[in-house]
Amino acid sequence: MKLRGLLKNINYEILQGNEDINISNIQYDSRKVTEGNLFVCIVGFNVNGHDYAKSAVEKGAKALLVQEDISIINDNVTVIKVDNTRETIAYVADRYYNHPSNKFRLVGITGTNGKTSTTYLTKGIFEEYGKKTGVIGTIENRIGNEIIKATRTTPESLELQELFYNMVQKNVNGVVMEVSSHSLDLHRVDGCQFDVGVYTNLTLDHLDYHKTMENYRDAKLKLFNMCEIGVINIDDEYGQYMIDNSSCKKYITYGIDNDKADLNATNLEIDLSGVKFDIVYDNIKYSISLVTPGKFSVYNSLAAMGANIALKVPMDIIVNGLKNNNGIKGRFQSFTSKEGYNVIVDYAHAPDGLLNVLKSIKEFAKGRIITVFGCGGDRDTSKRPIMGNIAGTYSDYCIITSDNPRTENPLAIIDEIQQGMDETKCDYVNIVDRQEAIHNALSMAEKEDIILIAGKGHEDYQILHDKVIHFDDAEVVINYFNNIEK
Repeated sequence: MKLRGLLKNINYEILQGNEDINISNIQYDSRKVTEGNLFVCIVGFNVNGHDYAKSAVEKGAKALLVQEDISIINDNVTVIKVDNTRETIAYVADRYYNHPSNKFRLVGITGTNGKTSTTYLTKGIFEEYGKKTGVIGTIENRIGNEIIKATRTTPESLELQELFYNMVQKNVNGVVMEVSSHSLDLHRVDGCQFDVGVYTNLTLDHLDYHKTMENYRDAKLKLFNMCEIGVINIDDEYGQYMIDNSSCKKYITYGIDNDKADLNATNLEIDLSGVKFDIVYDNIKYSISLVTPGKFSVYNSLAAMGANIALKVPMDIIVNGLKNNNGIKGRFQSFTSKEGYNVIVDYAHAPDGLLNVLKSIKEFAKGRIITVFGCGGDRDTSKRPIMGNIAGTYSDYCIITSDNPRTENPLAIIDEIQQGMDETKCDYVNIVDRQEAIHNALSMAEKEDIILIAGKGHEDYQILHDKVIHFDDAEVVINYFNNIEK
């Protein structure tokens, strides 16, 4: 493809060479550059791509896209300067792959909590309708039944457009993707043609990056200036803000016992086996049932319903799609011991997520609630005492442990969690080793107790300093049951 075509409608300056050259591929990692590539020099948090321009040219790059002045490396190389290479690569990649998101229905889901569950509920309904569906998200990426490992919630723009292109080649009808606030702020989804944007909620998280809730909120808002139809949780305090400050052509609102909502859930019945509720849409009453309990599960299902209504999926298909959903790994994933206590593994790693899960358990718990949790290292520290307070308020006993401490001292993280825990009357113990902490909880549980193991959910690793070790909460529980309960 001609470089000139890739740069169409982009403001740029030619520092050297010309745009009438063929580009064989696009790269921002100099290690992957081959003959005839366009190398995009991105300024990252730890690495500046401009420092690798010379290496890229030596490997055969035919053109460089820069935002900083660089020394002339080779008279035969075209050098194009733009204001922001991270933003520009998204549009260049979209053109290189021939605008793939125009060729299927694209649903983007954003919010602090519920993105993954809502993604899979939306996918399940769309597949119930007989449509081949792609998924992009935290747990994995999917093209129909093909599973592709995910490295982050929302891929970098170049990988995202390539993934879209592959989905087009495999004839997907729709794609449902999680859209993180980071990806919106860092232009990863620029150039995407969203048919539907879904807003789940906004609560304290990621302030290590966004610094303020206002910045975090406005990063999420960007999605609703990129889509045709917005599906908005108006029970959330920021829901109306999303409507008032965005440019969707249409909005579908949802809520619980909120007669102002287009999708209004009433008559909730929640127990350990799941949740039932009623909804009236187009003057017809529908009874909805889900295998995952909790109010948060109702919100997720309402969001998925709204997305599929926006895609014109019939309501009877939507109801059946929700009923046939079997739950998601690491999202309120339940295990029952032979001794009659239950274990729930959940990804709740932010204050609101932990609060929602514990409140849900509180509604049907007959015995004690024992919570095992921690907080991630090198991440927002402000939420640590808050999560300690939440866990202590809604649990009968807590075990504070490690959750991806990364480069931080696990004991220092636990100490910050304790500050909030000590404000409650809950008994607790600190056990740094996560497996030991889980075993401790399992060994003390009695009939009708519920153990919540929170924070990691689907993750199958622990990040300790500079190494990643295999670790899976659900696996630890299953192995304990197999070895102890014989």
